[in-house]
Amino acid sequence: MIRDLRICFVGDSFVAGTGDETGLGWVGRVTAAAWHRGTGFTPYNLGVRRDTSADLRRRAEPEILARLLGAGTAQAVVFSFGGNDCTLEDEMPRVPPEVTEENAAALLGWAAARWPVLMVGPPPLLHDAAHDARAAALSLRLAALCDDMDLSFLEVHVPLSAGNAWRNGVSRGDGVHPDGGGYAALAAVVDGWAPWRALIDG
Repeated sequence: MIRDLRICFVGDSFVAGTGDETGLGWVGRVTAAAWHRGTGFTPYNLGVRRDTSADLRRRAEPEILARLLGAGTAQAVVFSFGGNDCTLEDEMPRVPPEVTEENAAALLGWAAARWPVLMVGPPPLLHDAAHDARAAALSLRLAALCDDMDLSFLEVHVPLSAGNAWRNGVSRGDGVHPDGGGYAALAAVVDGWAPWRALIDG
């Protein structure tokens, strides 16, 4: 029997699946995989292009509450952000890493007080080596924060950087976002993650 699990996926363009010709992104793919295994759920994709952690901190609470408040007990939130924080504007990151960490702590703390919470780290940003290095460093910082908060964090930068699927997908995409093949690689990493399986399999 399919339980009435509802999950908000909160983040940026990678959460939204920008560039995927199938329209699925990684969120659609992990949702479809769960349904195929008989553990389906209702996904709410709250990904917005160019959003930083500061943008998410402003909008996440009302958007999540609109979807989960009063929706029963089987609910969860998955966060994924960071790449836009590392983008340089006037030679400075849009959001400094220490502020990203503060924003993440506030977002994760608020949500975790109410529902199960998972966090997926930022993927590689292969268009710019310096930008990618900042994203990799931020991923480590967010992983440490989640560890301190006793929350599960999935580091995707390393496995995606080590393989060709993400790189090839980005080269076929807009140079930043991958095509469906790249998102399929990211979805496979998420779908094989034990905390994710525990969440959806109940």
